[in-house]
Amino acid sequence: MFVRWKNKPVKIRSCNENSKYGVAAKNMKELLKKGCKILKLPLAGAHVCLYSDGTEVTEEYFATLPDHTELVLLSREQTWGGVTCDISQLLSTDQYASGIIEAAKSLLSDETSLKKRKILTDLLLNLEDRSELESRDKDEDWFKGIDTRFKTKSAYMKFNCENRIRGYMKEVDDAAKAPQVAKVRAEFLKTSKSLAEMLKSARYNGCYFDRTEKEPNRLCTQEGWFTCQGSFDLEACQSLHSINPYSSRESRIVFSTWNLDHRIEKKRAIIPALLKAQENHKSADINLDYFYSLLFTRENLKLVHIVCHKKGAHDLLCDAKKIFNQAKNIKQKRKRTDRREQVAYKRALT
Repeated sequence: MFVRWKNKPVKIRSCNENSKYGVAAKNMKELLKKGCKILKLPLAGAHVCLYSDGTEVTEEYFATLPDHTELVLLSREQTWGGVTCDISQLLSTDQYASGIIEAAKSLLSDETSLKKRKILTDLLLNLEDRSELESRDKDEDWFKGIDTRFKTKSAYMKFNCENRIRGYMKEVDDAAKAPQVAKVRAEFLKTSKSLAEMLKSARYNGCYFDRTEKEPNRLCTQEGWFTCQGSFDLEACQSLHSINPYSSRESRIVFSTWNLDHRIEKKRAIIPALLKAQENHKSADINLDYFYSLLFTRENLKLVHIVCHKKGAHDLLCDAKKIFNQAKNIKQKRKRTDRREQVAYKRALT
């Protein structure tokens, strides 16, 4: 009995181009011959894989494929790992980014699916990267809504960080109203003033957001990329959040929702501990370096995406051994030792 094989329609493409070609073939031999002619590949050693996952297509497997399956035709030395290969090529967009941008804009204009529109919008936001531009005259759109005194992106980002940290200092100043005893209030004001002077000399640590600063001082890469450091109780961000506020006006605005989060909390732990310490001690007894590091430096601050910012109580306290100056701690330790010795001596006499 004569069996007539039916032509199977498939879509075929190379691993280097997105263009797809419709081919009808009754077996693998015919598919390879037609495909190599269309894609101008050598027939010797040519092989075919599924576009989706890179599975190699044999003669037997070809017979089971649904019509219009998308395939990738490869030469002898080429490989295909599936759709992830396309993603890898997309991430290496430097050489043909403009073409991808135009294609994404074209798709976006006709797309009705809200989910796909969101994906395309995010793609365009990252592809249209203007982070290499620094001055106002080179990227005017980035500076919309920003005071004209700022001429560069780095200058504004530095100011943005300074502004946040000035806000922490203001909370310390405001806490000076809390003590009811005038003497305690006066000592707290001295401490607050000393912290303000330390912060001013460090230029309010605006270097954290300034990409022109040296690497140990900034929180971003030289290009301006910031990475979420994860919530206070984690070593790193599990979602791998990242952002470059230097790249576009929209990214700059979104970055304003990221937080410099105090691991040991400012309102629940640090300021209350400072107030408590001042109740029976002079300002000179306070370990200013310790409180300064907790309030204003990376030693206690973590840059976090808004999703990773846990607003509940952190349940972390200041280190009691570091609250006072070392000399004060030694003096207090001696006093405790003296008291214990006196008690022991009295007991010995009785």
